[in-house]
Amino acid sequence: MLSRIAESLFWIGRYVERADDTARLLDVHVQILLEDPWAEEDLVCRTLLSVMDRAVPDPEPLVGRDQVLEVLAFDRTSPSAIAGALVSARENARRAREVISTELWEAINATWTQLPAHMSSRRPHEFFRWVIERASLVTGITAQSLSRDDTWNFLILGRSIERADMIARLLATRALAGATGPDWGTLLRSSGAYEAYLRRYRGFGSEDSAAEFLLTDRQFPRSVVHALGQAHTCLDALDPAGEHGADDARRTLGHARTTLEYGLLPDLVENLPAHMVTVQRACARASELVRLRYFPSGALTQWTGGVV
Repeated sequence: MLSRIAESLFWIGRYVERADDTARLLDVHVQILLEDPWAEEDLVCRTLLSVMDRAVPDPEPLVGRDQVLEVLAFDRTSPSAIAGALVSARENARRAREVISTELWEAINATWTQLPAHMSSRRPHEFFRWVIERASLVTGITAQSLSRDDTWNFLILGRSIERADMIARLLATRALAGATGPDWGTLLRSSGAYEAYLRRYRGFGSEDSAAEFLLTDRQFPRSVVHALGQAHTCLDALDPAGEHGADDARRTLGHARTTLEYGLLPDLVENLPAHMVTVQRACARASELVRLRYFPSGALTQWTGGVV
């Protein structure tokens, strides 16, 4: 496979996942601002910008919801915003048109075509729901229409690295926002994990068990450990011999995964922001190693602040 095609597949996976997870994260916090009269809007908004590695304004003036939505949701020029990620996903799908299915191309292209109409309504909750549904459609078509060859492995590798990074950011907001942040039940719902969690623990157990589920559950596909493990599996399939670059990427992701898998839960919960920064750094480092190994001639493609 040509390196430019492999790179486009990798970034299709990342950009679609980024739009999905950013929509989930913003949906949770915008809902809190609307429903909780005691929520400190400036603190919540600054926390979101910080967690997403965007520039945080000076203490004055106050940062509001509209400003955060403009930066993280509606900016079509920035691939770290929802709209920009969807635009970038479509551009990479166009470049990889020769290896992806017609159904997958049509789903991504239709999402790009419909984007202006959904942005113009400026109803955040409806926009976020639409983004999540379109991302789910792309994910389903990917699973049903791609052979499990290098095309699949590069796309899923990108998606898995992005998912681990974004779930880590979502969990970090829980600790950094303090009392104004979302509770664990809300985080479970926003991750699509609530029903799976209830089945796993036979009812809502505790904050620690909710954190454990989103961090270390090996069977739930949106847990950090599962996403890191999926990325590791894709690297194994792409390079079974373990040449230098791929082996370093495996080692980086494996270290982050085992630290969570075999760490003590009280320590993980107590030092959650620090552990999530470690995961983000591992994802950024692994992404760079993958680029050097498989896309050496391509320009560096990463979102603003991708290296924590």
